[in-house]
Amino acid sequence: MYALQRIIVVTIAATGLACALPPGLALSQEAFPAKPIRFVVGYAPGGSADLLARMIARKMSENWKQPVVVDNRPGGGGTLAAVQVAKAASDGQTLLYAGANFVISSALQPTLPYDPFKDFAGITRIGFSTQVLTAAPAVGVRSVKELVALARAQPGKMIYGSAAVGSGPHLTGARFNHMAEIKVITVAFKGAQETLIQIMGGRAHYGVTSLSPALPFIRDGKLLALAVNTPQRSPVFPDVPALAETLPEFKRNETSNGLLAPAGTPGPILNQISKEVARILGLPDIREWLNAIGYVPAPCTPEEYDRILRGQHEILSRLVVDIGLKAK
Repeated sequence: MYALQRIIVVTIAATGLACALPPGLALSQEAFPAKPIRFVVGYAPGGSADLLARMIARKMSENWKQPVVVDNRPGGGGTLAAVQVAKAASDGQTLLYAGANFVISSALQPTLPYDPFKDFAGITRIGFSTQVLTAAPAVGVRSVKELVALARAQPGKMIYGSAAVGSGPHLTGARFNHMAEIKVITVAFKGAQETLIQIMGGRAHYGVTSLSPALPFIRDGKLLALAVNTPQRSPVFPDVPALAETLPEFKRNETSNGLLAPAGTPGPILNQISKEVARILGLPDIREWLNAIGYVPAPCTPEEYDRILRGQHEILSRLVVDIGLKAK
């Protein structure tokens, strides 16, 4: 009888303690994931960001035996997607696929319907796309140093062909122009394909685009690859130097892709998702696919990703002021 009373007392005490636990800690004691996970993506279906998100979602679902659904919410420079996740429960079931537009919006827009740092918890960086600085052979330059020398010799005359103002490739090119201390005319085109066509047609002297659309033109000799924006050379073109070899500041990328959760999501859940993404990015078939499209996988811990995002925000916040996109 005494033993039975002790069991009852211990059970009641344990139950009371569990009820008293903070919601986040109580959640962390449950098996995760206990229900479907939603990736909110601020891009339209079919693009590179969407394809990468779906690849990770598929592999995660196969391993965890839970549906991982991609929810495309394009618009507002990624803010529509970010709002959805900022308002979601802090249980790890709703995640934001944070593309370049997440940190760009934080630097460019004075007011957002969320705080990019207080309302989110970092999970992991996924990686970053390789961008390439190209010029047409007719321009007559064979290196970054020659391009800079030519632009300095005729200030305000060379044309930098750019994607939409405020996009990742545009800001990479603008950062290059600013750091190289060259004055050029910026002409924005509708996208990477049009930018490349205009460079080949002589209506722009050089430009920065993602590597994938430029690959066939570089291989055909219609464009010269002068440099890539990755900290090290790309395995796709090992003979093409990294911009950091000429301009050391380019060792730090201004944008990347990653996963974010609502603020308050328990640490064990963040770490579990982070390790799963790292596992997926390390799979041989995934690495082969990413290398072929010039994408650099670079997973990290939740704490590291928080620091990376803040560093990128600082870089872009200074840049948009320096190039006149935002007042001081």
